[in-house]
Amino acid sequence: MRDMRVKPWWFPAATGILALVALVWGSPNGAAGLAAIVAICTGPVAWVAHRRHALNTREMICLVMFGLCNACSAILRAATVGHSSAQMWSELSTLLSGLMILTAVGSVARNRRGRDFWGVLADGGIVALGSWLLAWVIMVQPALDNFSVAPGLTLVQSAFQPLGAILLLLLIVVVFADSDRTPALWGASLALVIALVGGLLRALQAAGRIGDIRNLSTVCAIVADGVLFATLLHPTMQTLVARQPATRDRPIVGRIIITTAALVIPIIILTATRPAGTTDIIVRTISVGVLSLLVTVRIIQAIRSNREAQLELLRTAQTDSLTGLPNRGLLLDAMNATLRESWKGSGHPTLFFIDLDRFKNINDSFGHAVGDRVLCTIADRLRATVPERATVARISGDEYVVLDPSSPALDDAMGLADRLIAAFREPISLTGGDVFVTASIGVARLEPQSHRNADVLLRHADTAMYQAKEAGRNRVALFDESMHERVAHRLTVETALFRALDRRELKLYYQPILDVTTGEVTGFEALMRWRQGDGTIVSPAEFIPIAEETGTINAIGAWALHEATTQMRTWIDDGVCLPTANMSVNVSPRQLAEPDFPAIVNDALASSGLSSHQLWLEVTEGIMISEPELALATLRRLRSIGVRVALDDFGTGYSSLSLLQKFPLQRIKIDRAFVQGVADNTNDRALVRTIIAMGSSLGLDMVAEGVETVQQLQVLGELGCTKAQGYLISHPMPPDAVRGTVAALQRMGPWPGIGRTREPLVLVTNPTRLAGLA
Repeated sequence: MRDMRVKPWWFPAATGILALVALVWGSPNGAAGLAAIVAICTGPVAWVAHRRHALNTREMICLVMFGLCNACSAILRAATVGHSSAQMWSELSTLLSGLMILTAVGSVARNRRGRDFWGVLADGGIVALGSWLLAWVIMVQPALDNFSVAPGLTLVQSAFQPLGAILLLLLIVVVFADSDRTPALWGASLALVIALVGGLLRALQAAGRIGDIRNLSTVCAIVADGVLFATLLHPTMQTLVARQPATRDRPIVGRIIITTAALVIPIIILTATRPAGTTDIIVRTISVGVLSLLVTVRIIQAIRSNREAQLELLRTAQTDSLTGLPNRGLLLDAMNATLRESWKGSGHPTLFFIDLDRFKNINDSFGHAVGDRVLCTIADRLRATVPERATVARISGDEYVVLDPSSPALDDAMGLADRLIAAFREPISLTGGDVFVTASIGVARLEPQSHRNADVLLRHADTAMYQAKEAGRNRVALFDESMHERVAHRLTVETALFRALDRRELKLYYQPILDVTTGEVTGFEALMRWRQGDGTIVSPAEFIPIAEETGTINAIGAWALHEATTQMRTWIDDGVCLPTANMSVNVSPRQLAEPDFPAIVNDALASSGLSSHQLWLEVTEGIMISEPELALATLRRLRSIGVRVALDDFGTGYSSLSLLQKFPLQRIKIDRAFVQGVADNTNDRALVRTIIAMGSSLGLDMVAEGVETVQQLQVLGELGCTKAQGYLISHPMPPDAVRGTVAALQRMGPWPGIGRTREPLVLVTNPTRLAGLA
């Protein structure tokens, strides 16, 4: 169906033709009549804009009244040319139309400026008063001295100047403060400028400042109305009258320039001209006094607005934008104030450090928007749980802190901690269903002997929270000094570990893997040892998990691969061990997760010259359970280069049996926990028998770890496991002790049956001396 709506560009075209006719008409009456016809059209066009673009009622009424007043003014000018009373009513109608358009423009400016509008309006008052002073000195006062001009008419016409100045200021503020300058905005601005030019021409002509310009002011009115009609009907009019976001930029350079000019220029004019009489002196004095008062009010308003803005910035800087809770900075201020006053009362300031357990899973599963709703819900629950004297703060993503400034006793503090834990037991309702969130809470109290320092108290509560997480999460832990000592020791170890490799403090020790049926050393397991520069020995059970968490395990693991493969190649070349002997190197889950790990293994083999099938990589079940797809892809890449893979500590995980079928494994290492009881515990023996039978049926190589007695080795032999390692055979030893140990083991020969009892080999200071040889 054809669109029958009126096109906006028709109006400036039609009114342009009328304006041309009015310009060449020659008769002021006829030109004014054409202007009246055009002005009457303002009402219907405003109603259409109201229906089409959601123009509010106030703006529509102002535009209708504007059109009616313009029409009345034009009719009076056309019908009663030369009559001063009719001319007065005509000018009053024009002035009223200006007030209507000022109201409409002010409504638009208020929508687009928000709270800043009142400052704009105050600046407009200053500009209007400054313009009035200019109009008084330049036009009004000289016209009053001319007895041929009616004083009332002169005063009415002089009001056009300040009125136009306010409109011009609003126009500049709206146009230059907006980044989106739409056609409707430019059209409305152009219409106002043309109308202001026409009014100024008429005022100057009436004051005798310019000659007869025929119908030019009427032409300006017709063209301004046409452009206004096109603006009202343009599609972008809807954005012009819409309320703008409060975050829009508010450039005020233009306002400052105009307001300053409105103050400076009148002062210069008043200073440069002499008063014409008593009336002139009175008007000047009153005007300057009112202007000074208005400037004072504006300064007070600016100071108040600046103070409110500073308070808002301070509030924003001290509170969490999501939950509205105090942030870390405000919390520390409250803690410092509490600690300074804590000596006065009997209560003990207590801090509760709350960290959500596995909150990342909610963000990953439901998205960050849902995660934010969860955080807000938790903030509300914490507020409702704590006593009125307490402060709840959010200091980071999923970390909250509760400050109780005067907890009476330890039992009261732990009771509040229990209530905080209970606040998480209720599910949180979301669009996709309910979710349960748990938290770990660390509690720290200010004791009489404690340091009165907010950072220290916060650190103690944080330490206790991590202790709660290590204990299994969803629980409360109370800080004590032993926690601090453990944390400090861990930090010391962590810091030293970063430089241990560069300082060559890390060493590899080697434990032989023996085939007890032949007595041959078939391979070695490389084991990490760390002796610090001061002689302190750090246990692998302590520093390996730290290396795993900090990521230094990648560099340490790469070094261990190169060191172990190079050492193995050297022993083979020197005849220390059989040419078919192999080397086992432990690989952490973090290493296995690295995409370039197979390339690192390949580089180690290439640089050492060791054959790929002589390298065993021992992995645990951890990554196979947590990241099965990644582990499977990496292990297949390792198998493709010929490296063999052993499953270490087999039997300790719940899914061990399923791993044998899914992953490309060639060896099982039976965990020492089962080997320790294989000789005297029937359950362990049955489990080991099952593991060996299962591995044999799958064609897997079997190695028993942690063999310490002949009885254990004898039972393992009876069950079918012929390869073993442990203290019975040899302790882990440095590289220079391997030759003597291997020679001693080979002289012992096979371990038949195992028929005779043999004592374990003990490495002494001289690596060639071994005790317990048969």
